Amino acid sequence: MRPLSPLSHLILFHLLCGSLSSRCPQECSCSTSGSIFCVQQNLSYMPHDLPSSTKYLYVFQNNINTLQQQGFVELGELGMLDLSQNALTEIPDGVFSPLSSLHNLDLSSNHITHISKDSFAGLVNLERLYLYSNHIQSIHPAAFEGLENLLELKLQGNQISVLPGLQLPRLLHLDLSYNSIPPIGPEDLQTPHLESLKIAGLRLTSLDGELLSSLVNLHVLDVSQNLLVEIQPTLKAMGGLRNLNLTGNPLGSLKQEDFQNLVNLLELDLSNLNLQGFPEGFFNLFPKLEKLTAAENPFNCLCPLAWFPVWLKDAHVELLRMEETRCHFPPINSGEVLAKLEHKDFGCPTTTIELTRAGTSSTTSKPTNSTTPSSTMHAIPPAPPSEMPSADTDSFPLSQTTAFPREIIEDSEEEDIMCPSNICLNGGTCIFDSNGVVVCLCLPSMSGLYCETQNPGFLSPPSPRVSVETIATVQPNTISSLHITSTSISLDLHRYIHTRTHIRGIRLTYRNLSGPDQRPIHLNVPPTYPEYTLRGLQPNSTYSVCASPLGEPVHVSVSACMEARTAGIPPSSQEPSVDRTEPSSSLIPIMTAVAVVMVVAIIATVVVIRRRRRSKAPVDMDLHETSPLELEGMKTSPENGLTHTKQPDITPCPSLVQNSLEYEAPLIQGQCPANNNVACVKPLYV
Repeated sequence: MRPLSPLSHLILFHLLCGSLSSRCPQECSCSTSGSIFCVQQNLSYMPHDLPSSTKYLYVFQNNINTLQQQGFVELGELGMLDLSQNALTEIPDGVFSPLSSLHNLDLSSNHITHISKDSFAGLVNLERLYLYSNHIQSIHPAAFEGLENLLELKLQGNQISVLPGLQLPRLLHLDLSYNSIPPIGPEDLQTPHLESLKIAGLRLTSLDGELLSSLVNLHVLDVSQNLLVEIQPTLKAMGGLRNLNLTGNPLGSLKQEDFQNLVNLLELDLSNLNLQGFPEGFFNLFPKLEKLTAAENPFNCLCPLAWFPVWLKDAHVELLRMEETRCHFPPINSGEVLAKLEHKDFGCPTTTIELTRAGTSSTTSKPTNSTTPSSTMHAIPPAPPSEMPSADTDSFPLSQTTAFPREIIEDSEEEDIMCPSNICLNGGTCIFDSNGVVVCLCLPSMSGLYCETQNPGFLSPPSPRVSVETIATVQPNTISSLHITSTSISLDLHRYIHTRTHIRGIRLTYRNLSGPDQRPIHLNVPPTYPEYTLRGLQPNSTYSVCASPLGEPVHVSVSACMEARTAGIPPSSQEPSVDRTEPSSSLIPIMTAVAVVMVVAIIATVVVIRRRRRSKAPVDMDLHETSPLELEGMKTSPENGLTHTKQPDITPCPSLVQNSLEYEAPLIQGQCPANNNVACVKPLYV
């Protein structure tokens, strides 16, 4: 064999050295860029024989429970070390000292309980240190000394009870959330360049004003899941904030004056604040807002919040966690994504212009965009003050009415139709209008959607030149009353029947709103009865009357409702009495006619009885005229003039004893036999 030349020896030596320097552990995968991945290999120790040129080492999701300094001796060029999600319980002193070039160290999600003084000794170039999600209970006061270049420190999710003073002049990001540390002050954070501070879940009831004032470069502040009941004055003045997280604090309601100086906000998180809505124009305080989070709030998706989805689109603001931002009330919108609702879904009234005899007036009508019950809210808006009924009519004096969809009511049994409780404020009355919509009737001194606004004065009475028919035309399905007494209400159902040509019948439901028993009473009326009278009502009481198509469920049928108040009983008629001295002029002809009929019937009966007696009497018998007393059961003796009681062989006819005006007298009286027990012929009634 020919010996190798010196040049060949040199080439072979370089190849051998290259293969040795590029070695890769069997349980790892290596790349030419200097990255080694030893992930999910169930390793209980650090891999050996790592190339000295390794720059990025990922050993997460293993079972490593201990570290040794000699395992890092040859890794002088290592810049990134990820040991997260292992089983480390401690950090040996000086274990990382050979890693003088290390910039990023991730020890998160282990079981570390204590940080000693020399745990990070030698890491003079370290910029990012992640220790979150461990079991750290204590940290040595000098544990972070020497980390002059540290930019980011994450300690959230531990059990730290005492925070050592952090003198980190270059620190930009600090996360102390979800620990047991007491409220921190300016002496705890000697970090003049801090830009992001996260102190969520520390059960803070207030924020240290001096601390916030010292952080002049702070752009991100997370105070979520604390116990703040108000926005701190110092926080109000932090105009440099770009990102603010207030999630889960019991702030109550949002006040615009608390946010008026935060004009540079780019991201705002208002999740889980128990908000039912936002004041209209609230987000105009943040002209630079790009991202908004408002999830997990029980939004009341009625007309006052209809502007919100429109604003989101017009302002080009991204709503984060959109699928978790849903409506809670009313039931028709419950569970719907707030940002996906259209304006008509909020049940807002629409305003139109109508010409009346007094000129041009503004009236309101319900939305006409009717699709499905699950996406459309029908509402009858308030009528203008000029068309309000006066106080002397059957209606209540109103200052403004607010319409709520019938679907607001929880699905209840057909026999128990009730308005939602406490939906109308300040004495407002909740009723159903002609379209089955729940309406708040406000007192003259109140107005607003829920009768929540105090009016400066009462409304003036309506002008006589304005026809009240204008209001009626807005509600074509209404029912009305024709005549009201102290015990009855006559209803006009013409219009209700006319608008429902295929109705099988009408279900009338009425209840006494003034009495202790307000249970509904139901009547079924055929459609051929356009006028119907409710009788047996209580005097001086307010009744609610509703009509709905017969055979349809109450919660899906279109009902028409009204209220009417029965008249009181006059003082003279409180006790029933009969005026016997001066009979009514209308009763005189009736009494006269009855008396004539009675006299004619008696005379006819007497004549018939006489003829029969004469026909049956013997020829040799003395004829004598029957005394009128015989009709009364008495007979006169011709011998001695005495009278004796006659045997009851003649049964008097009922018509002869029922001669009082309290009974009806037959116009034709039948014959009553006198000498047998055969019953009288039944009288014929005309």
